[in-house]
Amino acid sequence: MERMDRDMPFLLQYEHVAGFEDGRVRILDRRVYPTEVRFVECRDYHEVVQAIADMVTQSAGPYTAVGMGMALAAWQVRDRGAAEQSAFLRQASHDLANARPTTANRYGQITSRCADVAEAALAAGRDPVEAIVASTIESLDRRYRTMQIVGDHLAALIPDGGSILTQCFGETIIGTLIRAVKRQGKTFRAYCAETRPYLQGARLTSSCFAQMGIETTVLTDNMIAYAMEREGIDLFTSAADSIARDGHIANKIGTFQIAILADHFAIPYYVTGIPDREKRTKDDILIEMRDPSQVLCYRGIPNTLPGVKAIYPSFDVVPPHLISGVVTDKGVYVPYLLDHYFDTDVRPFY
Repeated sequence: MERMDRDMPFLLQYEHVAGFEDGRVRILDRRVYPTEVRFVECRDYHEVVQAIADMVTQSAGPYTAVGMGMALAAWQVRDRGAAEQSAFLRQASHDLANARPTTANRYGQITSRCADVAEAALAAGRDPVEAIVASTIESLDRRYRTMQIVGDHLAALIPDGGSILTQCFGETIIGTLIRAVKRQGKTFRAYCAETRPYLQGARLTSSCFAQMGIETTVLTDNMIAYAMEREGIDLFTSAADSIARDGHIANKIGTFQIAILADHFAIPYYVTGIPDREKRTKDDILIEMRDPSQVLCYRGIPNTLPGVKAIYPSFDVVPPHLISGVVTDKGVYVPYLLDHYFDTDVRPFY
């Protein structure tokens, strides 16, 4: 079967996200990309948990990392009895799923399935490590295939020759959007908000667009109103780390204020992704609070004097009245009607 990461930017190729081989998980360190191409190696699944918590990989990258982490956990107990292996993998599933709280439900779908796959392999006398790796690759292909449909729908909303503004790193949707517009014969310009304090928009999103030949401009986060007023931005779009069924979405901190500006300048805001079945309202979205020191310095260089305080909420929540539509694999939904997405069952893409 053809891999679904064909013609994707470097960051979105499977082996450049996370992979398992010979008792180790290698995760591309997105904290330093593109300044440096470096991989973090993990030889214990707890190290994968820590790598995700430390944002070695982020956006949809942990979907792959937790699967490969489960393969590593299976490797760690490969010489033990089936019951002990199963118990160890269930604990690993819980630990990996909760590496970051806001997206624990999505990670948990992956790790629970990996544990199920491993138990089935053990019962059939097959290697659970190989079974988990194969399941994770299958999940990757399924997610990329599903997100290609989302990318096709988003591309249809972009005027030919127009300009879009992005926030943070939308992972798979970036690659699928580029493939879609090329198939449709369109061109567009990309403006990328830098996304403080980790600068994912500047380092990751702009790298993907530029690598694939898209005219790309980076904006500091305090330039958005200026750009919306003067640069001819036609559409604001972001992915979402969580999409509640009542139309509230959580995305990288700063998305809310950009949505407010988009509303002021009458620029449509389209969120991409799949709603979370188990999150009915915004009250079901848990906001991760990260170490405030990450705001006070960047790559080890302090920005402030000692004694200065900071806060670092990793996400904020955008209300549905600021969202023009939620772009899914089933089409574009008015956020207030998003619950209808679940009127027909679909298999999760995680």
